[in-house]
Amino acid sequence: MSQSTLDDDDLFGEAASEMRDDVEASLADARASLPDPDAIWEVDGENALGTLNTLKSALEVGDAREHLRDAKKWFTMGQRAGAFDDADDLAAEIDRLDDLIDDVEDAREDAAELASTLPGLRSALQVDDGDA
Repeated sequence: MSQSTLDDDDLFGEAASEMRDDVEASLADARASLPDPDAIWEVDGENALGTLNTLKSALEVGDAREHLRDAKKWFTMGQRAGAFDDADDLAAEIDRLDDLIDDVEDAREDAAELASTLPGLRSALQVDDGDA
């Protein structure tokens, strides 16, 4: 085997390791961008609308979706290049974070929808002094 081939193999191994590191770093960044569990559990508000608006704000995923996209991009490149000996853990974490981000975004949409519905519902339920 020529020296060039050995160097190429070393370079490929180094690149594969860096690719895995990039995927893991992007996954960690995505995880760090998600809401703090306590922030969504312990929300303050003087009324239901205030509480829902606080919850809606707490359920912001920040840059998590973009970090996950970066992880998927590097993961796909690494898989197609055959750079990963065992990438099942990365694939599982990508899927888990993708589902978690979807769940947080869905919960945020639910809180926003309910927050937008409450004022009209309150008005409809109030009895006008003239109608009593």
